[in-house]
Amino acid sequence: MGMMTSGSGGSSRGRRSMNAEINVTPLVDVMLVLLIVFMITAPLLTTGVDVTLPQTASQNLPAPSEAPLSVTVDEEGKIYVQETEIEIEALTSQLIAITNEGYEERIFLRGDQNVDYGRVMEVMTQMQRAGFRNIAMVTDPKSTVQGAQ
Repeated sequence: MGMMTSGSGGSSRGRRSMNAEINVTPLVDVMLVLLIVFMITAPLLTTGVDVTLPQTASQNLPAPSEAPLSVTVDEEGKIYVQETEIEIEALTSQLIAITNEGYEERIFLRGDQNVDYGRVMEVMTQMQRAGFRNIAMVTDPKSTVQGAQ
């Protein structure tokens, strides 16, 4: 009886075995770079429609954990839910549809400083009709109002 040795003719396997390991270091590097990019750009994307907010000496609200729902009235009196323009007649039904999806957090109302106050109150009334009771009016806290100390 001869003993089989692993040599030139005794094995059906190739000389090299397959390496099933994957180098994940480049994947981790790319994911960390993407994470940093998203952490920097995410707060910049929540502003929505560009409006000039009224300047007040108010304190900042605590930052929400996720992107807040906002309704914006621009200088021309146009109304936007997030970044989508909407007519005043459709605002209540649009907000009710959002409420039916389970949104019960604070909603932000952003009005340009040059828009008619009555227009902002009209929008706020529609928001209240849709069932939103926690409405926060957004101002620009970075500037100081003249005369305020």
